[in-house]
Amino acid sequence: MQAEEKKSLVGEEYEVEIGPVAHGGHCIARTDAGQVLFVRHTLPGERVVARVTEGEEGDRFLRADAVEILTAAKDRIEAPCPFAGPGRCGGCDWQHAKPGAQRRLKGEVVAEQLQRLAGLTPQDVGWDGTVMPAEGDKLPAGQVPQWRTRVQYAVDAEGRAGLRRHRSHEVEPVDHCMIAAEGVSELGIEKRDWTGMASVEAIAATGSQDRQVILTPRPGARLPIVELDRPVSVMRVGEKDGGTHRVHGRPFVRERADGRTYRVGSGGFWQVHPKAADTLVTAVMQGLLPRKGEMALDLYCGVGLFAGALADRLGDKGAVLGIESGKRAVEDARHNLAGFERVRIEQGKVESVLPRTGITEVDLIVLDPPRAGAGRKTVEHLASLGARRIAYVACDPAALARDLGYFRDGGYRVRMLRAFDLFPMTHHVECVAILEPAAKGS
Repeated sequence: MQAEEKKSLVGEEYEVEIGPVAHGGHCIARTDAGQVLFVRHTLPGERVVARVTEGEEGDRFLRADAVEILTAAKDRIEAPCPFAGPGRCGGCDWQHAKPGAQRRLKGEVVAEQLQRLAGLTPQDVGWDGTVMPAEGDKLPAGQVPQWRTRVQYAVDAEGRAGLRRHRSHEVEPVDHCMIAAEGVSELGIEKRDWTGMASVEAIAATGSQDRQVILTPRPGARLPIVELDRPVSVMRVGEKDGGTHRVHGRPFVRERADGRTYRVGSGGFWQVHPKAADTLVTAVMQGLLPRKGEMALDLYCGVGLFAGALADRLGDKGAVLGIESGKRAVEDARHNLAGFERVRIEQGKVESVLPRTGITEVDLIVLDPPRAGAGRKTVEHLASLGARRIAYVACDPAALARDLGYFRDGGYRVRMLRAFDLFPMTHHVECVAILEPAAKGS
């Protein structure tokens, strides 16, 4: 017998009281029937009309947008961006909240994830619950920090540059992205015709005047002649290999952090906020307190940001091993750290390369894994190396909480945690946790 088709609830509207914030840029509410709603464009304590955007009868939860605010929270403001709001650009989550409220909401999410996934309270991890703004980002309500030094514009069928709508492939054409860094905005991407392109990524380096665009053509399309408002190098993503190839100009941009210049090739990872690299290096080094002559690991090391900072502080007798899976990033890291004789960069996945190194003990570990986290197996291996301190840099509080639970199982406790608002207007938050053997803290 054929299963009965479930009825779509998309477009249904419910008048609801909004409960706490949840991980992902939305708040929780319930319909009168008890079905859970994840509602965007609202704030805790509000009463709103929520219109369902995803879900069917009987689903565990529905996704919805607040399309009418019946009772507003005191932290609500008019969204400064004309492209923000239900059904519009999905780049920002909290344009409608005062800056201080955004940071409080992010702090609540971090605390909730730590409690739910690891059974840890803020007191357990040495954290006062605050999310710190980056230097220069404390602006009055209604003003938006221009922080995004890398913006990937999607291109619609008419060749207009824009940003994708929330959980959608649809493009919202924009004439200006308010959170884009000045160096990105001044290229004038939004004013050009990009017919034939699927996406245009714009990069404005913080440590130099380097500007770069990376073009992804639609299948069979020819590359346009790129004439922008500032000098720029151009790369293209290959149709067959998916690799990034130079069209003209340098195939990298130069970034600066911790007093050093780093070459970052196309597609190489670098923190998006102009102050992020220095903010995170400072937090990691203050937490680790490296000593001359120590041995350190820098895992998921990218182009070598933390490896360079460690090598500087460990001196001639210290040693650093970096591990990174991206081939281009490894080439950049080796170039960036060529001046340090006792720094080695290995290419491959951490879980494959680390066991092969034969390393059985280290003094310090830095790990900055991708959004999914390091995972139980890798954490178990790291916990067996006996490091006196471990710095875990995390862009996802759920992955952080899970991995901190695994570290606890491996005999480590969190000495302190710090959270930074390096992605204003969005739900993302960066954390740095410093761990030490639990026996030291007992």
